[in-house]
Amino acid sequence: MPESLTIASLTVNGAVEALVLFFALVIGHAFADFPLQGDFLSHGKNRNIKPPKLADGKKSPRYLWIYLMTAHCLIHAGFVWVITGCAALALAELVLHWVIDAAKCEGKTSFATDQWLHVATKAVFVLIVWLA
Repeated sequence: MPESLTIASLTVNGAVEALVLFFALVIGHAFADFPLQGDFLSHGKNRNIKPPKLADGKKSPRYLWIYLMTAHCLIHAGFVWVITGCAALALAELVLHWVIDAAKCEGKTSFATDQWLHVATKAVFVLIVWLA
């Protein structure tokens, strides 16, 4: 087989693998951001909204939003870790997701911008994996 054809087929195969990885990461994001978030995390992670009561009916701790934002972002980080097998990307997801969601909760971004930033983050992760 000519060398150029071999390189082309590797490039095509690599691109397909990258697209599959991207698809898996976006699916993981959809699970973590919608059905796995729920109202408790969705409202409770926003420091500008009255915190929800705890399951036992007691008043929420003062900084409950920090725990809930972190828990939500850890769920996302878990998906990234399981899908990529890379703890460093999971840690990056934890930090970046926290920052992106905090910006949305502060009214600095819209829902749509928030979602596009998350998808862009996944695209960068794929590039990192692909180029490594």
